[in-house]
Amino acid sequence: MTMTTATSAPRRTTIAAAKAVREPLSPQRKWKTITLATLLLVPGYWMLLAGLVARQSHTKGAPDPGAAMALGLAAIPIVFLVLAVMSGHARWPGAVAKAMGIALLVGIPASAIAGDAITGIVAGVGAGGCIALRRDDMQSLRTRAMAVALAALYTFVLVRSVSALALLPAPVLPLTAIGLADHFSERRANA
Repeated sequence: MTMTTATSAPRRTTIAAAKAVREPLSPQRKWKTITLATLLLVPGYWMLLAGLVARQSHTKGAPDPGAAMALGLAAIPIVFLVLAVMSGHARWPGAVAKAMGIALLVGIPASAIAGDAITGIVAGVGAGGCIALRRDDMQSLRTRAMAVALAALYTFVLVRSVSALALLPAPVLPLTAIGLADHFSERRANA
């Protein structure tokens, strides 16, 4: 007696099939995602700044700059993970990896060109957020990139004009800029 079983290859989903099935991301869901990711970014940002300040400080009792910077940098992939998973990105593991790579490719040169770490952090996190947060048909990567560039430029100006106050709104700017860019794109597409 022989048993026969029907085997079929696992069905692979393509990006086009995944886009066809999913619903557009609601504005409420998008802003909840951006808010949670920003709330996770803020402590990481502060740890990065604490590490940068401690590195320049030569006083006794300053925190360990390496540990503070490591904790701050560890928060960034978590922020991208939250953005990708909560927004329902079809291929979230790849999106998180790409977001990290883009964050480094944009953030490091932006810091070098600007001459400060804050502008680079805003530019890098914003660039990575453009990739991690799911885009629907009406949203464009170009509009997101322009919004992040404006947020980085605004941070650059703030650092030079009111330096201490620029530290406060900086972690809120990159992801909020992406949300506003998407809102603008949706309104323009519906007009």
